[in-house]
Amino acid sequence: MKKPLNIPTFKNEDEERKFWRALDLSEYYEPKDLVPVSFPNLKPTTRAISIRIPEYLIDRVKEKANAINIPYQSLIKQYIAWGTATP
Repeated sequence: MKKPLNIPTFKNEDEERKFWRALDLSEYYEPKDLVPVSFPNLKPTTRAISIRIPEYLIDRVKEKANAINIPYQSLIKQYIAWGTATP
């Protein structure tokens, strides 16, 4: 560690963002000071979308989802993920 990092108390998130954006952590830490971390409970951010799909297609997806015992929206997400996967 090069020198101690004093983190101020922030009034709001914008002030905190400005602080971290302007900070050069290499002035405070050496690479050997860093440790790996994991966030096992972190969930990806989701956003609701609206999409028009023919009813017969939704019915087929629901039937397939029911047959494999998963929610139909989860199955749609899997189909989208498979379709966007790079070969």
